[in-house]
Amino acid sequence: MTNNTELTGRPVISSTGLFTPSETITNEELVDSFNRYVELFNTENAEAIAAGEVEALQPSSVEFIEKASGIKARHVMAKEPILNPEIMVPRWDERSDDQLSMMAEIGVIAARQALERAGRDVADVDAVLCAASNMERPYPAMAIEIQQELGIDGFGFDMNVACSSATFGIQTAADYIRSGNAKSVLVVSPEITSGHLNWRDRDSHFIFGDVATAVLVEDAAVAPAEHWDILGTKLKTVFSNNIRNNFGFLNRASPEGEGKKDKLFVQEGRKVFKEVVPMVAEMIVTEAEKLGIDPQGLRRLWLHQANAGMNRLIAQRVLGHEANPDESPTVLDTYANTSSAGSIIAFHQHSEDLVGGDTGLICSFGAGYSAGAVFVRKVA
Repeated sequence: MTNNTELTGRPVISSTGLFTPSETITNEELVDSFNRYVELFNTENAEAIAAGEVEALQPSSVEFIEKASGIKARHVMAKEPILNPEIMVPRWDERSDDQLSMMAEIGVIAARQALERAGRDVADVDAVLCAASNMERPYPAMAIEIQQELGIDGFGFDMNVACSSATFGIQTAADYIRSGNAKSVLVVSPEITSGHLNWRDRDSHFIFGDVATAVLVEDAAVAPAEHWDILGTKLKTVFSNNIRNNFGFLNRASPEGEGKKDKLFVQEGRKVFKEVVPMVAEMIVTEAEKLGIDPQGLRRLWLHQANAGMNRLIAQRVLGHEANPDESPTVLDTYANTSSAGSIIAFHQHSEDLVGGDTGLICSFGAGYSAGAVFVRKVA
């Protein structure tokens, strides 16, 4: 790219990148670990359970997990301690301040892949946004560390909108392009969600997995010939306590026991399902109509990978019929819920077969409540 390139102020998605941890936990392995923990807990608390002072824990099953979520496996950064019934939390060696942090490390891998796929040099990138559910630390920003490791001369900052972080990041990057404040922006989402999950909770211990994604958002004038026009974006938030994590620097995790549960991921799953599905479907349909797009004519939906039932209902309301796997692909079965990265993984793995002129939707939704929609059209 030359310095005299005339920018258009029209944002596009040039490429994506994906980092997948090598370690996988199947439902069978997870259930075996959880049920061994249940047996240990009930044995150690047998007298209190018999006296009615403590409630006995119930075992889980592969059938229960797959019926509740559609998840069959998940990738994690630390498998062994998670499956140890006496530990059941991810553990890894603490890194010194002069070492690259774990979030930055996996974010950089995804970012480099996105840059390579677009044929882009780091000198052409103006900004890095690290958009994820949980940051490894408050500061310095993860985005600036990623920027430094990549060798980008520009700026970066972190943003957190839970499971909608990546789509919120894409709109933010697109707005920089539209305003002329940047020509090339990396949106990086390193999601180490195994760290905020309560692996001892039967109703949620199967939900999350670890991953990192990157999306390169650029001005159309500098984008590769094959790219995705961003036709429009829409963000929406509605406050809700139905998905919450109370851990932060103003409190400390309490000792093992009941007091620690709200410092990890908790949710009222049925309420979330009932309230989020209609909110997201209505947002998509309304915004599509504003953009002059027939929602039922969308070639593909890359939806947030949180729950198979939610995706099925949202897709049905948008398309007007039960979506088939080609219209609404899933990665939930093998990746589980990877928070903001889920819809990006689906897009990354299931978009190359589309042809020029095909329109689609990248959509995420989650805690907040928050929802983000990115309407795109293939240019080839």
